[in-house]
Amino acid sequence: GFDAVVVADLARALSRSFEGPAVLVHVARDSGRSNAFQNSLKFVAPEIEVMSVPAWDCQPYDRVSPNGAIAAQRMTALSRLARSRSSEEQPRILCTTVNALIQRVPPREKIAVETFSAAIGNVVPMDTVTAWVEANGFLRTGTVRETGEYAVRGGILDLSPPGLPNPIRLDFFGDTLESIRAFDPETQRTIGQLRSLDLVPMSEVQLTTETIRRFRQGYLSNFGAATRDDRLYETISEGRRYAGLEHWMPLFYDHLDTLFDYVPGVPLVFDAQAEEAVAERLTLIRDYYDARAEAMKTPSTGVAPYKPLRPSSLYLTQNDWKERVAAASVARLSPFAMPESPDRLTIDCEGKAGRSFAAERAD
Repeated sequence: GFDAVVVADLARALSRSFEGPAVLVHVARDSGRSNAFQNSLKFVAPEIEVMSVPAWDCQPYDRVSPNGAIAAQRMTALSRLARSRSSEEQPRILCTTVNALIQRVPPREKIAVETFSAAIGNVVPMDTVTAWVEANGFLRTGTVRETGEYAVRGGILDLSPPGLPNPIRLDFFGDTLESIRAFDPETQRTIGQLRSLDLVPMSEVQLTTETIRRFRQGYLSNFGAATRDDRLYETISEGRRYAGLEHWMPLFYDHLDTLFDYVPGVPLVFDAQAEEAVAERLTLIRDYYDARAEAMKTPSTGVAPYKPLRPSSLYLTQNDWKERVAAASVARLSPFAMPESPDRLTIDCEGKAGRSFAAERAD
């Protein structure tokens, strides 16, 4: 946990150097290391605000979408980062992983305008809200219990948006929003009142007339005419969400950004062995792509064909990574003593192993 102490001190030093809150990005080699770092950071520096952008919890070129909770956490953070230029609520430390930093994300300018805002007394047709949540990855259910679900009952819209601890209930009178109430998903009873609401998308892929048109054009350019058993093309063309459609995200936008673009010029702190993990991740991505591409050459066995996009369209290449890191201010953490170098400032914090009570009890 000594790395959390070091990074907290770096963040404090940055905040003293700049007017307003400063941002520092910590890049862990995997999600386990990132979670452990965040827990340590909350203990040693509870006053420092922490944001997290986790990586997808599915494999490259998978047939499933990222977990809803993961998607919600990513979109909440991306939405806030996209709008942070003029906001005083800028995060102090952004925690992410190698996998998340390598992967491309929706354009910053697109995410910045995708927030849906409403307040009590506003004239907001319920159909407008329903259409927005449908297009942005929310799932309609009978009863709202999990993040990303919504339900409609007459003039009431129940919704569990990302970033809020409890679901909310929107009560409409005609086209006027009369109340916004938080409720307990188990008992369905009201537990609080809200004056206004800012909603962010649940998915990194929005299904609108424009994105569907762009998808169809991009699909034909990359894979040619769709076949009869192509469920992906058929489902998206009908305006319905397809399991794993995020793996074709480049087809829905004219370009994609990365986290580097969301926090330009921000110093990076790399976890021990994080940069070694980059090469392993890029090799894994290439292996999965090659496996999918090879499978396309074999006759169909009743399973819908999987047509993968080239890795460079959804992930940074090795050269892209080197260029991005070279352009940033970088600090690297290591549990080992590092030799001095003319072109590198090395700071030895002299961290030592703690007392082992287990060994004493064994005696």
